Amino acid sequence: QVQVVESGGGLVQAGGSLRLSCTVSGLTFDDLNMGWFRQAPGKEREGVSCISWSGGSTYYADSVKGRFTISRDNAKNTLYLQMNSLKPEDTATYYCAPGSCDAGGYYDTPYWGQGTQVTVSS
Repeated sequence: QVQVVESGGGLVQAGGSLRLSCTVSGLTFDDLNMGWFRQAPGKEREGVSCISWSGGSTYYADSVKGRFTISRDNAKNTLYLQMNSLKPEDTATYYCAPGSCDAGGYYDTPYWGQGTQVTVSS
């Protein structure tokens, strides 16, 4: 059974930082590209960042480039998203998704977790 569990969200002031984590079980984690997505109330889900299976390639949405850093630890089946210089517009529920992205973009996947809420106050 596949499980995807995100954690690390919270309430932070603008300019602050958070580090999100995502653990995956039931899949061969180190065979899969991994993506972070977010969905704000009333908006469509959007791809935020993607990392290749090896960690050698990373991709970012323009809105987070230079502020967010994606990384992974294949030995721990864990994906991370370091978020710095947070803005109120970063407020959303953040999800990670196995096998959901590549250099060409972001895709739907059968594997979604519950997400973790990030709220940035102004």
